[in-house]
Amino acid sequence: MPKRVDPDLRRDQVADAVIDEIDAHGIRSVTLARIAARSGLAVGSIRHYFGDTLGEVMRFTLSTLVRRAVNRNPKLSSDPATRITDVITFVAPTNEQERKENAALVEYRVMARTDPALAAEVAATSSATTEAIRSLLLEALPSGSIDEEVLNREVLYLHSLIEGFSFSAGLSTEPLREEDVRSVAEAAVQRVLRSHSQAREERGSGAREVGL
Repeated sequence: MPKRVDPDLRRDQVADAVIDEIDAHGIRSVTLARIAARSGLAVGSIRHYFGDTLGEVMRFTLSTLVRRAVNRNPKLSSDPATRITDVITFVAPTNEQERKENAALVEYRVMARTDPALAAEVAATSSATTEAIRSLLLEALPSGSIDEEVLNREVLYLHSLIEGFSFSAGLSTEPLREEDVRSVAEAAVQRVLRSHSQAREERGSGAREVGL
């Protein structure tokens, strides 16, 4: 009796081959023949799971990269400020598998700039990260210490750290060091919190002086 093959495992095997090919030679190098060579599957088998177009394989691989990022299980502190640092550190690629997946995702993001078929999923991922930073920052700051316009700038500032770590790692053959990422993230978060806590205290002091 023939051995049954799990189609989900086969598709993940193909996605891993695409990720390895992008890491080694770039996204423009990916072909069904190269995927077959890396995965050990016949081209016909790949077509069986994805149809005749390379585009289906590429879209599935992007979805796989996003799914793996979402399904990772970070250990977050109970302290709101530390949680922001935890999130920034968590999404940075600090081991070899994360580095390869990040390199592939960076290339997808560049391609998505001119490819509407990829743009929506890439944009949704970035938006979700931004909203997570916004929510955590509002939780960490004293109530009423920041207005909407300034909040948007601080969210952009912290999100740019995530983007910077991602694109920097995407150009490297080595993963980032977790302790370096955490140190930079901690300094950035504390700068934001300190700045707005001090501003709130100064406004309160000024109001008391006027009352006198």
